[in-house]
Amino acid sequence: MTTARGEQPHHDAEVDPLGCLREPTDPACDVFLTGTVFLDIIFTGLDSAPVRGTESWARGMGSSPGGVANMATALARLGLRTSLAAAFGDDHYGEYCWDALEQGEGIDLALSRTVPGWHSPVTVSMAYEGERTMVSHGHQAPDLDATLPAYPPHARAAVASLVPGRAEEWVERAALGGAKVFADVGWDDTGHWDLRGLTDLEHCEAFLPNAAEAMRYTRTDCPRAAARALADKVRYAVVTLGSEGAYAVDGATGETAEVPAIRVAALDPTGAGDVFVAGFVTGTLADWPLADRLAFAGLTAALSVQEFGGSLSAPTWSEIAAWWQRAQHHEGQDPEALRARYAFLERLLPAPARAWPPRRAVPTIGFRAAHT
Repeated sequence: MTTARGEQPHHDAEVDPLGCLREPTDPACDVFLTGTVFLDIIFTGLDSAPVRGTESWARGMGSSPGGVANMATALARLGLRTSLAAAFGDDHYGEYCWDALEQGEGIDLALSRTVPGWHSPVTVSMAYEGERTMVSHGHQAPDLDATLPAYPPHARAAVASLVPGRAEEWVERAALGGAKVFADVGWDDTGHWDLRGLTDLEHCEAFLPNAAEAMRYTRTDCPRAAARALADKVRYAVVTLGSEGAYAVDGATGETAEVPAIRVAALDPTGAGDVFVAGFVTGTLADWPLADRLAFAGLTAALSVQEFGGSLSAPTWSEIAAWWQRAQHHEGQDPEALRARYAFLERLLPAPARAWPPRRAVPTIGFRAAHT
């Protein structure tokens, strides 16, 4: 969805999960994050993986901002005031991504910059059989440190992606400024899996690795044991368990929570981890019980994999409301169990404005305004 430049985006449901907590002296920004924005081009409708030496035709194609834009969009669609600092190319791809995030999603890009002469990083994603294969190309933006702010804005929270052996000064500065830092981590290509190498972990409120990453970093053979070990390092250790759901430990109180995954027909898992983190950030800032945060994060991630693409697959509150209305009566899982687990949503959700399942158009770059 797009609006005229300067106007506020129109979301199909205006829900503020922090509405009852806001005070006049609160920071204007709920969540700050920084990273690389990619242009994602997604091919859909493939029957199988491409075969070497052959040409494959896809039945569908779309495009959307990707990379850190996946997380930023998921946060904004859940009603959090989101600030993104990123470099954008001055090509058509960069202009498209900027407008999609600022005008379409209402993300604050005041700290972002357009870099003259730099082309946007691009990822081509091919979705098939519930999986995806990706090919990316890009170069680091020249003088990147000069294009991004030296100090993060005052915010309730920040989201960081930890890299072994590398500290980011902004993470410590954000924490010192009062932000709760939520961190995920990628695969350690060095194979060392040394927790001491994640130096910024000491500044984090929460750490959200998947089961394989958590077990390798803690030298354990059980993801729940890994979460308990990580809870010695951060307030909240959250380990995603794939089709089994997620497990979390509150390192301050010793409380644990485990929530099973919601069974869905997965079309494309791109960005699901980012949506999970966004859901957990939302529940934490809203001060929900630990189990509710975990359930909400899992729900938003499950809804996202039913759509193609990264950022555009993040659910809005209207889509969550449509799922909730249907789940109580028609979902394949036990409706009583679902009602017990997700009853906390009742006080937040708007009246469903659309039927289930929702289907979003994935825009393709190139059409003139009259045809969009």
